[in-house]
Amino acid sequence: MALRVAFMGTGHFSIPALNALVDAGHDIVAVYTRCPQAAGRRGLSIVKSPVQSEAERLGLSVYTPRTFENVEEQFRFKALSLDVVVVVAYGILLPDFILQTPYQGCFNVHASLLPRWRGAAPIQRAIMAGDDETGIAIMKMDAGLDTGQLVMVKKVKIDPDVTSGILTHSLSLLGARLIVQAMGDLEKGNLVFVSQSEEGITYAHKISKEESRIDWNRSAIDVSRHIRALSPLPGAWCEMEISGKCERVKVLETSLFSKSLIHQECYSSALSIMCKDARILITRLQRAGGKPLYVEEFLRGAVITAVF
Repeated sequence: MALRVAFMGTGHFSIPALNALVDAGHDIVAVYTRCPQAAGRRGLSIVKSPVQSEAERLGLSVYTPRTFENVEEQFRFKALSLDVVVVVAYGILLPDFILQTPYQGCFNVHASLLPRWRGAAPIQRAIMAGDDETGIAIMKMDAGLDTGQLVMVKKVKIDPDVTSGILTHSLSLLGARLIVQAMGDLEKGNLVFVSQSEEGITYAHKISKEESRIDWNRSAIDVSRHIRALSPLPGAWCEMEISGKCERVKVLETSLFSKSLIHQECYSSALSIMCKDARILITRLQRAGGKPLYVEEFLRGAVITAVF
């Protein structure tokens, strides 16, 4: 028998899980997502969240409350008579009323190996920290920040050159498979609930604007991790003097120099920067207002005289 589900999500990461639940035959009676946002240079355009656009394509009912505080919103939610709520990168903290209303509770798809990297930016923080692995944790939500009991965990290796964009996509697909499996086990009464460890707790704080600037005085490995963690969004950036003009440039991909190659004359079409302890090779970058380019194309007609 299909579960009556309210799905809560906002970004592209959430979409595979929504589609997987629909394909599995669950009754998605409501989709909750963030309100449409002003966009464009002057904020004159209004853009729906990726989840809203996908839910409307699927013919699902969509709600975009700014808060669950008002009585009308609570009455509407309770009237849905839900078995379960599935939350995937929604971006709004759920009050106790929401957590306690569904018959079987609320379940979250979280992109880390809880209790490591609780919070808003687990994928970026795992790459920045140089973690060897991450994964997906399916958790029954409680009032804490990602503190609920675990029902399913799957590990994934973090490749040395992976960006957050690529890792996010892989984890979104894995999360979709696991939440369908978890909901199937929930229907059958086969879920096993395990409390999170009290050891190894870390917090993945939201990426701030100030963090996005590259500090070339750090070690090359730290700079590489920083760039990969923020690629493609929001994008790690620096300033470059290009043809006599100072410009802000996002660095999207890099590789580390091998010491044995530093003195070889093979970098005529390359851009390398000296960090604290070694050089880093920039392989893909983007000027403000431009499109991402590989370095060979970027350097055609662009003379870089300083990077800072």
